[in-house]
Amino acid sequence: MALKAELISFASAAAMAARLADMIEAQLARAIAERGAASFAVSGGSTPAGLYKALSTRVLDWSRVTAILVDERWVAPGEDGSNETFIRETLMQNHAAALNLVGLWSDAPTPAQGLAMVEARLEGVSRPFDAVVLGMGPDGHTASWFPYADGLDDALHSEKSLCAVNALQSNVTGKHVSRMTLTIGAVKSARFMTLMIAGEEKRNAYIKVLEDGPVEAMPVRAILKARPGLWAAWAP
Repeated sequence: MALKAELISFASAAAMAARLADMIEAQLARAIAERGAASFAVSGGSTPAGLYKALSTRVLDWSRVTAILVDERWVAPGEDGSNETFIRETLMQNHAAALNLVGLWSDAPTPAQGLAMVEARLEGVSRPFDAVVLGMGPDGHTASWFPYADGLDDALHSEKSLCAVNALQSNVTGKHVSRMTLTIGAVKSARFMTLMIAGEEKRNAYIKVLEDGPVEAMPVRAILKARPGLWAAWAP
């Protein structure tokens, strides 16, 4: 059966960022008011940069917000490709400088060897997450759930929150094929979730995602099946 997940279109990336910032701010503020803390899973990539910069200007008690990376290339903070560095440079500024960030990299040689160490960091992060920001590549991946990757089955079916992935190298992965990623089990129950998409190439890929086909070929299908009501947002 083909998926049915409406793509909400915006006139510009700035308009998409502003609307999603409003929605995520409201979710985080509600969590802080009700439970005294909020949790937020954040993705890298260029698409959410405007959202994070917009959120950073919102007046919240950011010291009560914990953000965790959705996934990470196996590179140290400060190195090329680091999602942690991207979040520090976009979201953790202005009012959001007080945000608590949980990274997914360790100095273990491989993600598999660092798994237990990173899993321990998740123990203090409240779930379900109050908000999750996902992206999508033109190959139909989200998080580090890459088509036919070693570890993809764990990412989509494991009861654990975290898994190591070794992707097949492509133009999308670049040289960084070793990844750490949250699983679908960790994110699917989030109180709010958005899938942010930008540009015609990814819009065309999303149309293909909605067609019949194996989840393993375009793994973003897994989250669209699990969360058909998520906010799939697109801007040129």
